[in-house]
Amino acid sequence: MDPAAAERWIAGLDLMGMRFGLERMQALMDALGQPCRGIPSVHVVGTNGKTSVTRMTAAFLAAAGLRTGAYTSPHILGWRERVELDGVVMPPDAFAAAATRVHAAVPGVPEGAITQFEAMTAVAFDALAAAGAEAVVVEAGLGGRLDATNVIDAPVVALSAVDLDHTELLGDDVATIAGEKLGVAPDGFTGLVVGAQAPASLPEVRAAVDARGMSGWWMGQDFDVQAGNGHSMTIRTPNGALRVDADLPARWQRANLALAVASAERVLDRGLVRDEVERGLASVRNPGRLQVVHGDPTVVLDGAHNPAGARALAEAVPVILGSVRPVAVIGMMADKDAEGILDALAPVIRSAHVTRASSGRAILPEPIARMLRERGVDADVVPGPARALEAARADAGPGGAVLVAGSLHLLSDLAPVVMGQSDTLAAASGPEEGLATVWRLDDFRK
Repeated sequence: MDPAAAERWIAGLDLMGMRFGLERMQALMDALGQPCRGIPSVHVVGTNGKTSVTRMTAAFLAAAGLRTGAYTSPHILGWRERVELDGVVMPPDAFAAAATRVHAAVPGVPEGAITQFEAMTAVAFDALAAAGAEAVVVEAGLGGRLDATNVIDAPVVALSAVDLDHTELLGDDVATIAGEKLGVAPDGFTGLVVGAQAPASLPEVRAAVDARGMSGWWMGQDFDVQAGNGHSMTIRTPNGALRVDADLPARWQRANLALAVASAERVLDRGLVRDEVERGLASVRNPGRLQVVHGDPTVVLDGAHNPAGARALAEAVPVILGSVRPVAVIGMMADKDAEGILDALAPVIRSAHVTRASSGRAILPEPIARMLRERGVDADVVPGPARALEAARADAGPGGAVLVAGSLHLLSDLAPVVMGQSDTLAAASGPEEGLATVWRLDDFRK
């Protein structure tokens, strides 16, 4: 397959939806020769913050000298965005070669067809192994125990903040959800790194960990982060104290940083140094996660697709925008807690244009607009994300700000428009010579 055909194949699997279970994925890995077996890895699980933690952990390992791959989901700019090697997005040749190998392995998979997420996960593992990755950091998709990524034997598991989300699949309390996410590791596992948890959630997370006889490092106990003056902060782990300069204004961004530092240190079995952390942070690109696109008006992009994520965004908005209250573009998926998300966002926005993302799972905008008006926010319905963004920009005016939130699918519709590039993913990948250096493209063209 060429890159275009590979993308059509992956995208065409969407109608198969999500089917839990590891039999298909295990068979696929066997057919591909278990591509990630033996590569040191970090499995990142949790409800919010997984993508940020994954990319930062990978960046720190790369800065420490390991050829490091990262696998994240979902994407904002394109399928290849999900797979990076030393911070460089997977190039078309590598994507096509891996997709061709995965496609050829599918006939041997039990139950026949595989899901879209299984296919993309297999592509990622195959491509990173073929490129000679010396470490991989893998973000779980949904849950953990039965997630397609749970075919790696990771010596380190990073647990980000756990909250209520996908309750119809994972359980209706934090302890049960945490148990599902911790299912990526065996009972008695000692390589756990637990990030910051909401005070109300912490006892339930501890109960889930204790029930499995697991142990490891805990935020606030074994490691933490303290903000200093300006951009300065100090991260403490069992390996010592580390002072770094990082432009991370939100409290939860600093918590994710501490979790990523601790996770990388557990892989390396040593402390990171300041240069490794600062070089790593400088290389991280995280589309759609509190992403500020400067302009007039400024546009802030954030998925905020569950109440906990929306509360974190609401906390960050005045920090990054000051006294400016943004005009929002909001769209959500039908399976989300719209009331909880809007309870968090309504106090920090001055008006909203509600629209429907291109995903088939998107909810109609009229109920969202009505709920916003019930919360005192002037809201209307605008057909189509691009038109909603145009209306928000006009309302915000010079010196104002626009906030796009509520769904990563909505961000996927609007990010290329906001960034003003016809091929944003190609621009994020870097120059061709850089791709060749990192991904060794000649190996994929054979």
